[in-house]
Amino acid sequence: MLPMEAIELDVFRHRYEGETFWCGTLLGGCGGQLTTKLYTDRACHFAHHPDPDGLPHACGRRARGVNSADHLYVRSAAAAWLAGHGEQASFEYSGSAGAPLGSVVDIRWPRGALRVHLDQAVAPVWDDGLEPVLGLGVPVDRDTLIRRWYVHRIRLDSEGTSRRVRIGTEAFARPTEWFALEECEVTERGLSTPAVQRIIQARSAAAPVKWTPGQNTDTAQDTRARELLRKLLYARRTRSIALADSVCREIPELADVSPRLQEQLDAALRSGLLWIAKETEARRELFARLEQAVAEKRAGKVKRLLRHAKTAAKDACSDEESRVIDAADGCLTAIAAARSKRLNTLLDDLDQLPPDPDPDVLRIKVRELLRAASEAGSIGPHRQAKVEAWKERVRHTAGPLQPGREKRLPQLHRQVTRKRWLERRCPRCGANSGQQCAVETMPGEMRRVPHDERLKPIIDERREQQRLRRPWRVYEVTCPDCGQEPEQRCTTLGGPHRSRVELAKEYTRLKKAHS
Repeated sequence: MLPMEAIELDVFRHRYEGETFWCGTLLGGCGGQLTTKLYTDRACHFAHHPDPDGLPHACGRRARGVNSADHLYVRSAAAAWLAGHGEQASFEYSGSAGAPLGSVVDIRWPRGALRVHLDQAVAPVWDDGLEPVLGLGVPVDRDTLIRRWYVHRIRLDSEGTSRRVRIGTEAFARPTEWFALEECEVTERGLSTPAVQRIIQARSAAAPVKWTPGQNTDTAQDTRARELLRKLLYARRTRSIALADSVCREIPELADVSPRLQEQLDAALRSGLLWIAKETEARRELFARLEQAVAEKRAGKVKRLLRHAKTAAKDACSDEESRVIDAADGCLTAIAAARSKRLNTLLDDLDQLPPDPDPDVLRIKVRELLRAASEAGSIGPHRQAKVEAWKERVRHTAGPLQPGREKRLPQLHRQVTRKRWLERRCPRCGANSGQQCAVETMPGEMRRVPHDERLKPIIDERREQQRLRRPWRVYEVTCPDCGQEPEQRCTTLGGPHRSRVELAKEYTRLKKAHS
């Protein structure tokens, strides 16, 4: 991983002097050679060497985040760990057809095999010879936890310019316990952690039977009561309203429980019902906010709320909630299509410019193109290459686009107070007074700021009023003594005549309009 600070990059270059760097195909890259780019005003990064024709290099790699190479860190850590146990492993990243590269890592060695699921692209399969190890975002149902006693999880923590693997053990009604890979072992059961050993001992060892005069052992009803208490606690930890509701319906039907456990059941039932009511209201509000965001076509808010809604509805989902989720998915699809269409329109407009366009016009259009490309997300290598080509062209003809390295064009919405933005009708999109301006290429979507054509008359009027109100300067009036016209100096050697100064002051006091 390349350091992002300039001083750290100097150390990095010195350490790897004479080495070459390449765009990894196991990261979805093109395999081309890379160079390091050092900046003091932004993050340092790898960059491709330009193509022979001078155009920017087109690479198909899309994921560039810190976790995009986690499958390679998993391989490196697992190979070193198994080698320490005298095992030599083989690795595969295919998982299943259609899964993105790096979603799954298959690790096989002579005495065992693991399948590491780093995301939800491939559903885990249990008891097929490959023991699943689940990433933090991969769900597991409670029945699987109860049946298997435990499941393993994996997470990768950033340490400097590397990633460190940690293995967790999750069991029913127990918090996940995390361990360094060095604390784990390979046993006949497969991957094992210190928590696994404790769980197996607790589940396998028979409880000693003791008889004490005057003290009764737990009955079957007491055992059932303890199980319901654990299930209710697990439901609240996993925010499962359906499971909590099921447990709360079972508790009143349980009879012949010891007095101490009955008190715990009654308290748990009261607390559980209050929690269900609170979570149900929060869930109702979540779906209402999602429906409102869909109506307003706010893509970022819809995407964020939709993720929470799908998590909340993973156990049970009503018809109304399913309708809202489907509407949100359709909204995001429509917005993505409209943004893609807008990007195509902007590319076509740029292609129709004359061979030598006005630099300011070119800069404005390319800046709008870059914004549209950023909003459109994945645009494909062909359109990405065209966007980069226009970006490079405007740098050579109209100056750089980076903030701080160009003469910034005036942003009219920053020159007018927000309360005056919508006081006039927009001559460009036809929005009436009080209404937001619309995006012409995306029907139904509103602009965050008004069109410049709507704001320019307000700015022009303000400038005219400022011009009329500003003080008169001495050489803007005709001198009463020597008759010199405006902008002409008096014939004296010591400056303007006193009468000319007094006349300028009088014009200012009377607020006389400038010619």
